[in-house]
Amino acid sequence: MFKSATPWGCVATRMLAAIALVLLGAQASLADAGFQRWIAEFRAVAIQNGISGRTYDRAFQGVTAPDPEVLEKAHHQPEFRAEPWEYFDNRINEGTVSKGRMLARQWAPWLDRIEQHFGVSRYILLAIWSIESNYGEALKNPRVMRSLPRSLATLAYADPKRAKFARTQLIAALKILERGDIDVGHLTSSWAGAMGHTQFIPTSYQAYAVDMDGDGRRDIWNSVPDALATAANLLRKNGWQPGETWGYEVVLPPGRKFPAGTMPLSRWASIGVVRANGKAFPRPSQAAELKVPDGREGPAFLMIKNFFVLKRYNNADTYALAVGLLADQIAGYGGLVRDWNRPFERLTHTETAELQQRLGALGYYDGPIDGKIGSGSRKAIMEFQARMGMTQNGYPSKAVLMKLRGH
Repeated sequence: MFKSATPWGCVATRMLAAIALVLLGAQASLADAGFQRWIAEFRAVAIQNGISGRTYDRAFQGVTAPDPEVLEKAHHQPEFRAEPWEYFDNRINEGTVSKGRMLARQWAPWLDRIEQHFGVSRYILLAIWSIESNYGEALKNPRVMRSLPRSLATLAYADPKRAKFARTQLIAALKILERGDIDVGHLTSSWAGAMGHTQFIPTSYQAYAVDMDGDGRRDIWNSVPDALATAANLLRKNGWQPGETWGYEVVLPPGRKFPAGTMPLSRWASIGVVRANGKAFPRPSQAAELKVPDGREGPAFLMIKNFFVLKRYNNADTYALAVGLLADQIAGYGGLVRDWNRPFERLTHTETAELQQRLGALGYYDGPIDGKIGSGSRKAIMEFQARMGMTQNGYPSKAVLMKLRGH
């Protein structure tokens, strides 16, 4: 009796679908009207904060509705948590290292000036540039960078958790526009308001932005010297120590516990903690703190002052460590003595991109072919592993690539 729907049933289904679409459209119109009302009302707030009505109107010209992708990213951020090896493999590989070295040569005259003026290592700045925007490549991607006024207004209007932050950042962004550092057509950011090559939120930009190239504008979107000098200024003002490293890879003696907090490097050495490369600590009196991001089975580090200054850029141990390790490799100091506790044989960056390409050709993956493993790549790998009868762990391993090459 349920073999097929009657013609009247089909008509009713279509009618219900049409009604649903009308209701959704009405809801969207109401939301747009509410958003436009919010923009109109916030104009007075902006003017009270020194923004001219002309600048405000220019910033929101043509903005009539919230950015749905901003809300999607804000409300549905991936729950996937990268393992240490995955976080570092995506950021420190032959691709990021070789490009960093090429750009070190290309921008050498400016890096000389920035390093001399601010006392911050050029390799640290190159590593930040890489991690923050893939050496500026992210700025060319409209799926990543979007209208800053619209993005922040969307969060202020529709995201209660981020509304206060977004309102503060929006006022700061409008002041950037008012000052003339950038025109509204180029005032772009990530969905959460991070701007330019070195990804500064507007309030941080106000505190640290530098006109390094001397054109009268602090343009971190289009001027590499301005962007790198701005990053250097942040580090310097937060206590960067010129000529010092960020920390040391070390080897821990087996079978003992270690104290929390900081101790002089000489004290760490006295209890058996030694540098992984066998060299002595150059300044034994420096205070250092032990970090083991991958547990006792992975590499260990003693972190000194500059590591904690890097955390003022992004308050995460993994971020600061990635900057330090990538900077060292760009500078030619070599990689880790003890690798991450990776449960498979690692692919090169080129092989990882090949793995993504082959997964895409088979219909498992539709993301960028960038050699970086994220939740989309892992999901695709697991689907392929399931088809092949392999353990579904999502690892970008040699074994998976060899299976893909067989197809």
